[in-house]
Amino acid sequence: MSKQEYIAANRQWLQQKAQEDGVQALDKGIYYRAIKKGKDGVSPNRNSVVTVHYTGRTINGKKFDSSLGGAPVAMRLRDLIQGWVIALQQMHVGDKWEIYLPAEMGYGRFSQPGIPGGSTLVFEIELIGVM
Repeated sequence: MSKQEYIAANRQWLQQKAQEDGVQALDKGIYYRAIKKGKDGVSPNRNSVVTVHYTGRTINGKKFDSSLGGAPVAMRLRDLIQGWVIALQQMHVGDKWEIYLPAEMGYGRFSQPGIPGGSTLVFEIELIGVM
């Protein structure tokens, strides 16, 4: 598959995912499905440090990163990929979402270890805390 075909397949996958029951839209082409709702806890802002558990996959299900099996990870939200910044500001402590990020909200056309350029990214994120 050529790079252009790969990018087109990723965009098509995201368009199809957007049509599924329970999938909701956020800004900039980001979609999510709520897995678990928190108890109306705090939402982070760009400057917050968030504590999360997460797993990242490409659309073929290949896992490229995960915090599961270890301690939750604390990160400053503004230092993360744009898709995380947008999605996590909509979440509340205790929420667990599966988010679907177009390549432009992830790593764009640039490849990362285990992630070809142009990849739609799928993350399962549980927001554990906000500081």
